[in-house]
Amino acid sequence: MEVKTGFFKTRNIMSVKPFDVSDKDFDGEVISSNEPVLVDFWAPWCGPCKMVAPVLEEIAGDYEGRVKVVKINVDDNAGTASRYSIMSIPTMMLFKNGEAVETIVGFRKKEELSGIIDKIL
Repeated sequence: MEVKTGFFKTRNIMSVKPFDVSDKDFDGEVISSNEPVLVDFWAPWCGPCKMVAPVLEEIAGDYEGRVKVVKINVDDNAGTASRYSIMSIPTMMLFKNGEAVETIVGFRKKEELSGIIDKIL
């Protein structure tokens, strides 16, 4: 989409959003990924999960092509939540080369999440 930024300039704006994964495709999308993956374990009834959602959308856009951002609903995908011992939500896990390298529990500001991601890139 082209957006006017002045009389003579335009720039391309792409909306990148985290996408949903399930128990069935978690290994393919996360564990087998060639790029680092930030996984958001969430539920629709969780207030802090709703607060972190726009932050994760910004992160997905900022790190497009370098980090994949996915969401997994713990109510619908209890197997994966159990596999990673998710006890509180939101919990975000950063995976690199198929291994969980960082776990973040609770709401975090964009700057803090970016700092954690930058450490593993």
